[in-house]
Amino acid sequence: MSKLYLSDPSGYEVKMNEIARHFSHKVEVYPPGSCPLTLQLSMLQTAAGETCGKCVPCRDGLPLVARLMQKVLDGRATEKTLENIKMMATLIRDSADCAIGWNAADEVLKGLELFADEYRSHIENRKCQDFIEQKVPCIYLCPAHVNIPGYIALVGKEDYAGAINLIRRDNPFPTACAMVCEHPCEERCRRKMLESPINIRALKKYAVDQVPADQVETPAPNPSTGKSIGVIGGGPSGLTAAYFLALMGHKVVVYETHDKLGGMLRYGIPNYRFPKDRLDEDIRAILNAGDIEVVYHVTIGKDITIEEVQKRHDAIYVAIGAQAGKTLRLPGADAKNVVSAVEILDQIGNGNLPDYTGKRVLVVGGGNVAMDCARSAVRCNAEEVSIVYRRRQKDMTALESEVESAVMEGIALVTLQAPVEIKKDAEGNCTALVTQPQMISAYRGDRPAPKDASKPQQEFPADVIMIAVGQDIVSAPFEEFGIPANRGVLQAGLDTAVERMPGVFTGGDCATGPATVIRAIAAGKVAAHNIDEYLGYHHTLTCDVTVPEPAENLRTFMGRTEIGERPAFIRKKDFEHVEELLTHEEAMQEAGRCLRCDHFGCGAMEGGIDR
Repeated sequence: MSKLYLSDPSGYEVKMNEIARHFSHKVEVYPPGSCPLTLQLSMLQTAAGETCGKCVPCRDGLPLVARLMQKVLDGRATEKTLENIKMMATLIRDSADCAIGWNAADEVLKGLELFADEYRSHIENRKCQDFIEQKVPCIYLCPAHVNIPGYIALVGKEDYAGAINLIRRDNPFPTACAMVCEHPCEERCRRKMLESPINIRALKKYAVDQVPADQVETPAPNPSTGKSIGVIGGGPSGLTAAYFLALMGHKVVVYETHDKLGGMLRYGIPNYRFPKDRLDEDIRAILNAGDIEVVYHVTIGKDITIEEVQKRHDAIYVAIGAQAGKTLRLPGADAKNVVSAVEILDQIGNGNLPDYTGKRVLVVGGGNVAMDCARSAVRCNAEEVSIVYRRRQKDMTALESEVESAVMEGIALVTLQAPVEIKKDAEGNCTALVTQPQMISAYRGDRPAPKDASKPQQEFPADVIMIAVGQDIVSAPFEEFGIPANRGVLQAGLDTAVERMPGVFTGGDCATGPATVIRAIAAGKVAAHNIDEYLGYHHTLTCDVTVPEPAENLRTFMGRTEIGERPAFIRKKDFEHVEELLTHEEAMQEAGRCLRCDHFGCGAMEGGIDR
């Protein structure tokens, strides 16, 4: 009888896993703007290297398809080559024994469809399409295309005012984005090839913590053009447009429903995440940028018609956001103490804190709004707070950090439970949420969908139920005006212009559905530029900041610096800001980790920076 052995902790497979881990990092940071056929070929070659060699379609077929795809990339292919790729991939997909073969072939077939124009360009023109070129990852993936390596370098040189000014060239909300941005810029940071992406948000926060944004002088506006633009909505998108239009020399009038500016930044994000005095720093700087007038307490369609607004101005930008809460169509949804998440956050944003002492609070939803409601309920002295979500925790759209913070503050996550009924007592007060247990099933889009599980319904007692399942847009007055809409979402081109309505533009959440702050800011920036063009101008805004020359890359593996938070048992008792300050040492170390992709690599192709 032969011996049995434990796995060798330093053996072959352990070493292979380490290689595979680094390989996965390279895939995660695949450069944006690259030729998609190159990526497809790399994936196919990887699959061919994984084959066990037992079945012919996988063993022989995948290398053959790879050779045909290489001909396409080399400019040696014809239409017949594409036909052969499709034929061979179909054969492999339908006959390979395991997922290595049939999944790889299926991806090839999807690529033929998704990137048909790119295949055609390689065959007809022997090159990529004209717009295919590598981009600096963080700049490209930031919706506002902020020069991130530049301001990180300025932070590293302790020029915090310069960093803020460089951010403002593309984004007038440096403080807001330092506090609540979802940092898509970090997704393909090349530092990930070594260990972890640069903590870009932390470095931005360090800059605005050293020098408040309203203490950094904004650029001088251009001479007055005599043109007037009406901006409907004083949220991040509307104020961004106002800022850039004012710098261009135009008169801007902002029409705002509330008594303060900020939109969902003020009325949708609790103070513990984003203190309102810090928001005011950004807003003061914006209002000082040029000729900006704000008209408060004005609701379009009630206090004034959009036609009247249009008559007063040479162009209008509709940026009303998505500030109405969605409801659940359930029996008992009309019970007392069943409240909209948006409404309760608006109430809290106005300083009217509800008293939930001794109450059991349930929050229905899985996004950032649900987390904000639940964490606010804890701070309003609720006895118990639970989040009920119909999918898995990993499927929640909330930031992972927000979910983690909620759990640390004692909030229970109840997943795979779909609400079916709200029970109420004789006085009409809600008493419980009835749910149907779910099981995860087939994918719909990019995540698996839930379906009813063969389990009995459950009942969760509740004194307050908050509905956080999405936001609606108050679009009716604008649809009546003529702006097309799809299920309440206003329709415009990628240039924010409304088709067949000259001088009318719309952007932000009202034109995309609820999205992120930085996407709303990006829409305002685009709208300002295109309104300026529509009015017959071609203003360019400069920034009198010199980006430091890059130092040699730090190649030492270095841990990522994280923003600390006050201990959960302390912070959950108040609405004070939860995040702590970085130390100078932490900020300088993190800034030093930046690989300066704007100068090293693809950025060098465009004179040192890719814009």
